[in-house]
Amino acid sequence: MKTSFLPRLVNGQTGDPALFVDLLRYKRALLFDCGALTALSPSEILRVTDLFVSHAHIDHFIGFDHLLRLHLGRGRRVRVYGPKGITACVHGKLSGYTWNLVRRQRLVFEAIEFDGLKQLATEFHCRQKFRRGETRKLPGSDILLEDELVSVRTAILDHRIPSLAFAVSERDFYNIDPVKLKACGLEPGPWLNDLKNWVRRGRRPGETIEVAGQSRNPAELADQLLIVSPGRTLAYAADALGSKKNIDKIVCLAHGADILFCEGAFLHEDKARAKETYHLTAHQAGQLARAASVKRLVVFHFSPKYEGRFAELDEEAQQAFTSFANDETDGGDAG
Repeated sequence: MKTSFLPRLVNGQTGDPALFVDLLRYKRALLFDCGALTALSPSEILRVTDLFVSHAHIDHFIGFDHLLRLHLGRGRRVRVYGPKGITACVHGKLSGYTWNLVRRQRLVFEAIEFDGLKQLATEFHCRQKFRRGETRKLPGSDILLEDELVSVRTAILDHRIPSLAFAVSERDFYNIDPVKLKACGLEPGPWLNDLKNWVRRGRRPGETIEVAGQSRNPAELADQLLIVSPGRTLAYAADALGSKKNIDKIVCLAHGADILFCEGAFLHEDKARAKETYHLTAHQAGQLARAASVKRLVVFHFSPKYEGRFAELDEEAQQAFTSFANDETDGGDAG
């Protein structure tokens, strides 16, 4: 399958949560959670334009300082998405340092928090010593980011605090059929990119494209010439109680995803401990991945109590994912 996504768990299945999604062709990357980031190269961190934080527990957010340090001196904007309260967390990080020599720095952090009803965006400009700017209200959609390359949706899970899960989808790929192009008597040119962009913008009616000095209907050209290759979808769910409500939300968000990265902190034999700490078991992760009809499951965020036994967690999850005997998820308590 054609894709621009190259995802990897920065710290593997056992370390701090952080999923780095490199957009191969675009010198850009997305980061889901921000645990320790020292395993990423500086060039990789500098490609991060958007950080999606499930919640601000230390193992999910401690890497922010490292990201901040490397972006200093760069005239960039980094957007940080998270649940209600993430703006205060970003502000707290930024206000923990002295900024008396940054008058010409153009780095901007923008915090966007989502509470299920609305999104609130607040900017922090380095040259203003990262003072908290005015907050503006955005539409209350569960779509956090949507541009010409990707869209990111979210769902709020219960981890005794709000914890966000995410699904990121790349845009479909459009290629020109050279045989049909020749059969139509048309020559390649910049207009082909105009045609692809018209489709990516949503096929707005009433627009035309200039081809060899003539105005043409882009809808007719697109139907004749474009070959569509669907983009991939990745889903990410970290830290959530194994309740029916949470599981249903993850299943809905991740439905049909090419890869689901899902926490499986405990073996199912320790489900009481998982419930007490508001985490999923590996067995639950496998079952919900099966219910969501994802193509591949990657479990992570293993509890350190299983040091030397981490393979058992992966095995338990994959068995539940692939076993036809498990058609219904173990939803735990309905809370």
